[in-house]
Amino acid sequence: MMSDAVRAVILGIIEGVTEFLPVSSTGHLLLAQRFFGLGEGNFWQSFVVLIQLGAILAIVALYFAKLWRVALGMFSNPDDRRFVIGVLVAFLPAVLIGLVGGKYIKELLFNPWVVCFSLIVGGAVLIWVDQLHLKPHEDDATRYPLMMYLWIGIAQCVAMIPGVSRSGASIVAAMLLGGDKRSAAEFSFFLAIPTMIGAFAYDFYKNRGEMTTDHIGIIAIGFVVSFITAMIVVKTFLTYVTRHGFTFFAWWRIIIGTLGLIALALGL
Repeated sequence: MMSDAVRAVILGIIEGVTEFLPVSSTGHLLLAQRFFGLGEGNFWQSFVVLIQLGAILAIVALYFAKLWRVALGMFSNPDDRRFVIGVLVAFLPAVLIGLVGGKYIKELLFNPWVVCFSLIVGGAVLIWVDQLHLKPHEDDATRYPLMMYLWIGIAQCVAMIPGVSRSGASIVAAMLLGGDKRSAAEFSFFLAIPTMIGAFAYDFYKNRGEMTTDHIGIIAIGFVVSFITAMIVVKTFLTYVTRHGFTFFAWWRIIIGTLGLIALALGL
């Protein structure tokens, strides 16, 4: 039997690797739980949400200087203030849909069949976008137009379907709206901060009465592992996509989704 600590480390690695890549961390975690028995039950469902904060803090650490500058300047600098408003505008659609339909989305769509189909379709979309001859005119994620922020936020809502990928949806939307690859990826990081902190706070509050000392220790392990892994992945990812695009991640999605469908069809 695999110990809870080992499960926490494996799930933490999966979370840290996939959270900011356009491959769907939720989809990969669901498939890991389904096919490898990596944490089934209510606690582990909360665990995979709570350890996302570790990955988010990796973004805060990597972009601390920029985020601190914006925080200090948002009351005196119009550009910094507009960026903060832009992030909130992009964040709002997910909040509204989550409050209205979050429960039903989990009940209806959180199953491995949906994940596998979403991975394949999302991979095809990434290949399509990579082959477009786009002419980006925005290269700074903190200076996008306000309407661009809103449309990216609306696109992010599609990622409530497991397997779509929150980062993938926001990156594709930003690129189609004129952002270059690097700034599109960076804005997906910034948008993740309020989105994932909100999910963490809601899930922790909802399940706080069920948390034991042992649970806190297991969450701490996953948290630290996801933080360290995400730090490494984000640095590598930005350099890679700037030079090579998203084709590798597209085929990753298609292969994982296809293998998952085959396994489900065989009753595994």
